[in-house]
Amino acid sequence: MTTKDKVHIGVVGVGHLGRLHVQQLQHIEAAHLVGFYDVDADRSEQISREFGVQAFPSFEALLQQCDAISIVTPTSFHYEYARAALQANRHVFIEKPITSTLEEADALIALGRERNLKIQVGHIERFNPAILAIEPLNINPLFIESHRLANFNPRGTDVAVVLDLMIHDIDLILSFVHSPVKEVQASGVRVISSTEDIANCRVMFENGCVANVTASRISARNMRKMRFFQPHAYVSVDFLEGFSEVYYLASEQLHIPGTELAFSLGEIEKGMEKKEIRYARLEKRDVNPLRYELELFCQAILRDTQPPVTAEDGRRALKVAGIILEKIHQHTEHVKKHWGELP
Repeated sequence: MTTKDKVHIGVVGVGHLGRLHVQQLQHIEAAHLVGFYDVDADRSEQISREFGVQAFPSFEALLQQCDAISIVTPTSFHYEYARAALQANRHVFIEKPITSTLEEADALIALGRERNLKIQVGHIERFNPAILAIEPLNINPLFIESHRLANFNPRGTDVAVVLDLMIHDIDLILSFVHSPVKEVQASGVRVISSTEDIANCRVMFENGCVANVTASRISARNMRKMRFFQPHAYVSVDFLEGFSEVYYLASEQLHIPGTELAFSLGEIEKGMEKKEIRYARLEKRDVNPLRYELELFCQAILRDTQPPVTAEDGRRALKVAGIILEKIHQHTEHVKKHWGELP
Protein backbone atom coordinates (compact mmCIF):
# COMPACT_ATOMS: atom_id res chain seq x y z
CA MET A 1 0.00 0.00 0.00
CA THR A 2 2.65 2.51 0.97
CA THR A 3 4.55 4.06 -1.91
CA LYS A 4 7.82 5.86 -1.58
CA ASP A 5 6.30 9.32 -1.72
CA LYS A 6 2.62 8.86 -0.82
CA VAL A 7 0.61 7.80 2.22
CA HIS A 8 -2.49 5.74 1.44
CA ILE A 9 -5.05 7.30 3.73
CA GLY A 10 -8.76 6.93 4.44
CA VAL A 11 -11.31 9.07 6.27
CA VAL A 12 -13.77 7.85 8.90
CA GLY A 13 -16.80 10.11 9.27
CA VAL A 14 -17.83 12.51 6.50
CA GLY A 15 -20.02 14.99 8.30
CA HIS A 16 -19.31 18.69 7.93
CA LEU A 17 -15.63 18.47 8.91
CA GLY A 18 -15.04 14.99 7.49
CA ARG A 19 -16.19 16.23 4.09
CA LEU A 20 -13.47 18.88 4.28
CA HIS A 21 -10.89 16.20 5.07
CA VAL A 22 -11.91 14.33 1.92
CA GLN A 23 -11.72 17.54 -0.09
CA GLN A 24 -8.30 18.62 1.17
CA LEU A 25 -6.63 15.21 1.05
CA GLN A 26 -7.25 15.16 -2.70
CA HIS A 27 -4.92 18.16 -3.03
CA ILE A 28 -2.00 16.86 -0.95
CA GLU A 29 0.87 15.43 -3.00
CA ALA A 30 2.07 13.25 -0.14
CA ALA A 31 -1.36 11.62 0.20
CA HIS A 32 -3.32 9.13 -1.83
CA LEU A 33 -6.94 9.24 -0.69
CA VAL A 34 -8.16 5.63 -0.82
CA GLY A 35 -11.71 6.41 0.24
CA PHE A 36 -13.87 6.83 3.31
CA TYR A 37 -16.37 5.15 5.60
CA ASP A 38 -19.47 6.60 7.24
CA VAL A 39 -22.33 4.87 9.06
CA ASP A 40 -24.85 7.04 7.15
CA ALA A 41 -25.38 5.35 3.76
CA ASP A 42 -27.15 8.35 2.22
CA ARG A 43 -24.38 10.70 3.29
CA SER A 44 -21.78 8.26 1.96
CA GLU A 45 -23.44 8.16 -1.44
CA GLN A 46 -23.63 11.96 -1.54
CA ILE A 47 -19.94 12.47 -0.70
CA SER A 48 -18.87 9.70 -3.05
CA ARG A 49 -20.68 11.37 -5.95
CA GLU A 50 -19.45 14.86 -5.04
CA PHE A 51 -15.74 13.98 -4.93
CA GLY A 52 -15.56 10.82 -7.01
CA VAL A 53 -14.14 8.90 -4.05
CA GLN A 54 -14.94 5.33 -3.03
CA ALA A 55 -17.28 4.82 -0.09
CA PHE A 56 -16.32 1.62 1.73
CA PRO A 57 -19.05 -0.65 3.16
CA SER A 58 -17.28 -1.04 6.51
CA PHE A 59 -14.47 0.44 8.56
CA GLU A 60 -12.61 -2.87 8.40
CA ALA A 61 -12.73 -2.87 4.61
CA LEU A 62 -11.30 0.66 4.53
CA LEU A 63 -8.53 -0.28 6.98
CA GLN A 64 -7.35 -3.09 4.72
CA GLN A 65 -6.57 -0.61 1.93
CA CYS A 66 -4.87 2.10 4.02
CA ASP A 67 -1.74 2.71 6.03
CA ALA A 68 -3.23 5.77 7.77
CA ILE A 69 -6.69 6.81 8.94
CA SER A 70 -8.16 10.25 9.61
CA ILE A 71 -10.86 10.02 12.29
CA VAL A 72 -13.49 12.74 12.01
CA THR A 73 -16.32 11.22 14.01
CA PRO A 74 -18.05 12.50 17.16
CA THR A 75 -15.62 12.47 20.09
CA SER A 76 -17.31 9.51 21.77
CA PHE A 77 -16.19 7.28 18.87
CA HIS A 78 -12.57 8.50 18.63
CA TYR A 79 -11.17 5.84 20.91
CA GLU A 80 -13.00 2.93 19.30
CA TYR A 81 -11.82 3.74 15.77
CA ALA A 82 -8.31 4.84 16.77
CA ARG A 83 -7.68 1.70 18.82
CA ALA A 84 -8.83 -0.53 15.96
CA ALA A 85 -6.61 1.36 13.49
CA LEU A 86 -3.55 1.17 15.74
CA GLN A 87 -4.12 -2.52 16.40
CA ALA A 88 -4.12 -2.98 12.63
CA ASN A 89 -0.76 -1.12 12.49
CA ARG A 90 -2.22 1.99 10.86
CA HIS A 91 -1.10 5.55 11.63
CA VAL A 92 -3.86 7.77 13.01
CA PHE A 93 -4.96 11.38 12.69
CA ILE A 94 -7.66 12.21 15.28
CA GLU A 95 -9.72 15.37 15.31
CA LYS A 96 -9.76 17.24 18.62
CA PRO A 97 -10.31 16.42 21.40
CA ILE A 98 -8.19 13.29 21.23
CA THR A 99 -10.67 11.16 23.22
CA SER A 100 -13.46 11.48 25.75
CA THR A 101 -11.30 10.50 28.75
CA LEU A 102 -7.68 10.57 29.85
CA GLU A 103 -7.74 6.80 30.29
CA GLU A 104 -8.65 6.39 26.62
CA ALA A 105 -5.91 8.82 25.59
CA ASP A 106 -3.35 6.94 27.69
CA ALA A 107 -4.34 3.65 26.08
CA LEU A 108 -3.88 5.08 22.58
CA ILE A 109 -0.54 6.65 23.48
CA ALA A 110 0.72 3.34 24.87
CA LEU A 111 -0.46 1.45 21.80
CA GLY A 112 1.13 3.97 19.44
CA ARG A 113 4.46 3.73 21.24
CA GLU A 114 4.35 -0.05 21.37
CA ARG A 115 3.84 -0.29 17.61
CA ASN A 116 5.91 2.75 16.61
CA LEU A 117 2.94 4.42 14.92
CA LYS A 118 2.20 8.11 14.41
CA ILE A 119 -0.73 9.75 16.19
CA GLN A 120 -1.53 13.38 15.38
CA VAL A 121 -4.36 15.37 16.97
CA GLY A 122 -6.29 17.90 14.90
CA HIS A 123 -5.73 21.08 16.89
CA ILE A 124 -6.08 23.10 13.71
CA GLU A 125 -5.45 26.54 15.21
CA ARG A 126 -1.76 25.62 15.52
CA PHE A 127 -1.73 26.06 11.74
CA ASN A 128 -3.77 29.23 11.49
CA PRO A 129 -1.89 31.80 9.34
CA ALA A 130 -1.95 34.24 12.27
CA ILE A 131 -0.11 31.72 14.48
CA LEU A 132 2.32 30.65 11.76
CA ALA A 133 3.20 34.33 11.25
CA ILE A 134 4.49 34.72 14.81
CA GLU A 135 6.48 31.46 14.91
CA PRO A 136 9.81 33.33 14.56
CA LEU A 137 9.02 35.52 17.58
CA ASN A 138 10.11 34.77 21.12
CA ILE A 139 6.70 34.47 22.75
CA ASN A 140 7.19 34.30 26.52
CA PRO A 141 3.99 35.76 27.97
CA LEU A 142 3.19 36.81 31.52
CA PHE A 143 -0.50 37.29 30.73
CA ILE A 144 -2.73 35.85 28.00
CA GLU A 145 -6.26 36.90 27.13
CA SER A 146 -8.35 34.80 24.76
CA HIS A 147 -11.87 35.13 23.35
CA ARG A 148 -13.48 32.50 21.13
CA LEU A 149 -17.09 33.49 20.46
CA ALA A 150 -19.36 31.83 17.91
CA ASN A 151 -22.96 31.96 16.72
CA PHE A 152 -25.12 29.09 17.91
CA ASN A 153 -24.88 25.93 15.84
CA PRO A 154 -26.51 22.67 17.00
CA ARG A 155 -23.48 20.76 15.66
CA GLY A 156 -21.07 20.18 18.53
CA THR A 157 -23.55 20.72 21.36
CA ASP A 158 -23.22 17.10 22.46
CA VAL A 159 -20.24 18.30 24.51
CA ALA A 160 -19.67 21.39 26.66
CA VAL A 161 -18.24 24.49 25.01
CA VAL A 162 -14.96 23.77 26.82
CA LEU A 163 -14.43 20.65 24.68
CA ASP A 164 -16.13 22.10 21.60
CA LEU A 165 -14.36 25.48 21.32
CA MET A 166 -12.19 26.38 24.30
CA ILE A 167 -9.91 23.38 23.86
CA HIS A 168 -8.43 25.10 20.77
CA ASP A 169 -7.14 27.90 22.97
CA ILE A 170 -6.12 25.56 25.80
CA ASP A 171 -3.86 23.67 23.38
CA LEU A 172 -2.37 26.87 21.97
CA ILE A 173 -1.71 28.34 25.40
CA LEU A 174 -0.02 25.14 26.58
CA SER A 175 2.16 25.22 23.46
CA PHE A 176 3.36 28.75 24.31
CA VAL A 177 3.65 28.48 28.11
CA HIS A 178 6.25 25.89 28.98
CA SER A 179 5.32 25.54 32.62
CA PRO A 180 3.01 23.27 34.65
CA VAL A 181 -0.48 24.47 35.53
CA LYS A 182 -0.64 25.59 39.14
CA GLU A 183 -4.28 26.53 39.65
CA VAL A 184 -7.52 26.84 37.69
CA GLN A 185 -10.63 28.89 38.39
CA ALA A 186 -13.66 28.53 36.12
CA SER A 187 -17.37 29.11 35.70
CA GLY A 188 -19.86 28.29 32.98
CA VAL A 189 -23.56 28.47 32.14
CA ARG A 190 -26.00 26.30 30.19
CA VAL A 191 -28.15 28.70 28.23
CA ILE A 192 -29.59 26.67 25.34
CA SER A 193 -27.93 23.26 25.43
CA SER A 194 -27.82 20.52 28.04
CA THR A 195 -24.11 21.33 28.53
CA GLU A 196 -22.33 24.65 29.14
CA ASP A 197 -22.71 27.10 26.24
CA ILE A 198 -20.44 29.77 27.69
CA ALA A 199 -17.42 29.37 29.94
CA ASN A 200 -14.62 31.43 31.38
CA CYS A 201 -11.50 30.22 33.12
CA ARG A 202 -8.38 31.64 34.69
CA VAL A 203 -5.39 29.34 34.38
CA MET A 204 -2.34 30.11 36.51
CA PHE A 205 1.02 28.55 35.72
CA GLU A 206 3.92 27.86 38.05
CA ASN A 207 6.15 30.34 36.19
CA GLY A 208 3.72 33.17 37.01
CA CYS A 209 1.92 33.37 33.68
CA VAL A 210 -1.85 33.81 33.88
CA ALA A 211 -4.31 33.02 31.06
CA ASN A 212 -7.86 34.36 31.03
CA VAL A 213 -9.90 32.34 28.53
CA THR A 214 -13.52 32.84 27.41
CA ALA A 215 -15.49 30.66 25.00
CA SER A 216 -19.11 31.00 23.92
CA ARG A 217 -21.26 29.37 21.26
CA ILE A 218 -24.22 31.69 21.73
CA SER A 219 -22.60 34.96 20.72
CA ALA A 220 -24.28 37.49 18.45
CA ARG A 221 -21.02 37.83 16.52
CA ASN A 222 -17.99 35.68 15.85
CA MET A 223 -14.67 36.48 17.48
CA ARG A 224 -11.48 34.43 17.72
CA LYS A 225 -8.68 36.46 19.25
CA MET A 226 -5.77 35.84 21.57
CA ARG A 227 -3.49 38.46 23.11
CA PHE A 228 -0.06 37.89 24.61
CA PHE A 229 1.46 40.39 27.03
CA GLN A 230 5.13 40.13 27.93
CA PRO A 231 7.97 42.49 28.86
CA HIS A 232 8.58 44.95 26.03
CA ALA A 233 5.97 43.45 23.67
CA TYR A 234 2.24 42.95 23.10
CA VAL A 235 1.03 40.51 20.45
CA SER A 236 -2.57 40.36 19.19
CA VAL A 237 -3.63 37.32 17.15
CA ASP A 238 -6.77 37.44 15.00
CA PHE A 239 -7.67 33.88 13.98
CA LEU A 240 -10.65 34.90 11.85
CA GLU A 241 -8.73 37.44 9.77
CA GLY A 242 -5.53 35.38 9.75
CA PHE A 243 -3.01 38.00 10.86
CA SER A 244 -1.19 39.12 13.99
CA GLU A 245 -0.17 42.56 15.24
CA VAL A 246 2.89 43.27 17.35
CA TYR A 247 3.62 46.36 19.42
CA TYR A 248 7.13 46.40 20.84
CA LEU A 249 9.99 48.46 22.15
CA ALA A 250 12.54 48.47 19.35
CA SER A 251 15.50 48.98 21.68
CA GLU A 252 14.84 45.64 23.33
CA GLN A 253 15.95 43.95 20.09
CA LEU A 254 12.84 41.83 19.65
CA HIS A 255 13.39 40.10 16.32
CA ILE A 256 10.50 40.64 13.92
CA PRO A 257 10.66 39.50 10.29
CA GLY A 258 10.01 42.23 7.77
CA THR A 259 10.91 45.05 10.12
CA GLU A 260 10.98 47.39 7.17
CA LEU A 261 7.19 47.24 7.35
CA ALA A 262 7.17 48.36 10.97
CA PHE A 263 6.65 52.04 11.69
CA SER A 264 7.06 54.23 14.71
CA LEU A 265 3.98 54.99 16.77
CA GLY A 266 5.75 57.35 19.09
CA GLU A 267 8.34 57.69 21.80
CA ILE A 268 8.27 57.63 25.56
CA GLU A 269 10.80 59.03 27.95
CA LYS A 270 12.63 56.70 30.27
CA GLY A 271 15.06 58.80 32.20
CA MET A 272 17.68 60.07 29.76
CA GLU A 273 16.94 57.27 27.30
CA LYS A 274 14.25 57.41 24.65
CA LYS A 275 12.21 54.28 23.94
CA GLU A 276 10.63 53.95 20.55
CA ILE A 277 7.39 52.01 20.22
CA ARG A 278 7.03 50.15 16.95
CA TYR A 279 4.23 48.27 15.23
CA ALA A 280 4.27 45.38 12.78
CA ARG A 281 1.47 43.48 11.09
CA LEU A 282 2.46 39.88 10.39
CA GLU A 283 0.65 37.37 8.22
CA LYS A 284 1.34 34.11 6.43
CA ARG A 285 -0.42 34.13 3.09
CA ASP A 286 -1.84 31.26 1.07
CA VAL A 287 -2.07 28.71 3.89
CA ASN A 288 -5.03 26.38 4.28
CA PRO A 289 -4.75 25.22 7.93
CA LEU A 290 -6.57 21.91 7.41
CA ARG A 291 -4.61 21.00 4.31
CA TYR A 292 -1.35 22.01 5.99
CA GLU A 293 -1.88 19.92 9.13
CA LEU A 294 -2.88 16.87 7.08
CA GLU A 295 0.14 17.37 4.84
CA LEU A 296 2.43 17.51 7.89
CA PHE A 297 0.85 14.30 9.18
CA CYS A 298 1.64 12.54 5.90
CA GLN A 299 5.18 13.93 5.90
CA ALA A 300 5.73 12.69 9.46
CA ILE A 301 4.82 9.19 8.30
CA LEU A 302 7.00 9.30 5.17
CA ARG A 303 10.01 10.78 6.98
CA ASP A 304 9.46 8.91 10.26
CA THR A 305 9.45 12.14 12.27
CA GLN A 306 7.31 13.35 15.16
CA PRO A 307 3.93 14.83 14.18
CA PRO A 308 3.57 18.56 14.94
CA VAL A 309 0.71 17.95 17.41
CA THR A 310 1.33 14.68 19.23
CA ALA A 311 -1.03 12.46 21.16
CA GLU A 312 0.73 13.69 24.31
CA ASP A 313 -0.14 17.27 23.31
CA GLY A 314 -3.76 16.24 22.85
CA ARG A 315 -3.76 14.54 26.24
CA ARG A 316 -2.39 17.65 27.96
CA ALA A 317 -5.13 19.81 26.46
CA LEU A 318 -7.77 17.25 27.44
CA LYS A 319 -6.44 17.10 31.01
CA VAL A 320 -6.65 20.88 31.48
CA ALA A 321 -10.10 20.90 29.85
CA GLY A 322 -11.18 18.26 32.35
CA ILE A 323 -9.93 20.37 35.26
CA ILE A 324 -11.86 23.36 33.89
CA LEU A 325 -15.04 21.29 33.59
CA GLU A 326 -14.64 20.08 37.18
CA LYS A 327 -14.14 23.66 38.41
CA ILE A 328 -17.25 24.72 36.49
CA HIS A 329 -19.19 21.91 38.19
CA GLN A 330 -17.93 23.00 41.60
CA HIS A 331 -18.88 26.61 40.88
CA THR A 332 -22.35 25.56 39.71
CA GLU A 333 -22.92 23.56 42.88
CA HIS A 334 -21.84 26.58 44.93
CA VAL A 335 -24.28 28.81 43.06
CA LYS A 336 -27.10 26.34 43.62
CA LYS A 337 -26.70 26.76 47.40
CA HIS A 338 -27.56 30.43 47.06
CA TRP A 339 -29.95 30.41 44.08
CA GLY A 340 -31.60 27.04 44.50
CA GLU A 341 -31.84 24.49 41.67
CA LEU A 342 -30.83 25.95 38.30
CA PRO A 343 -32.89 25.24 35.14
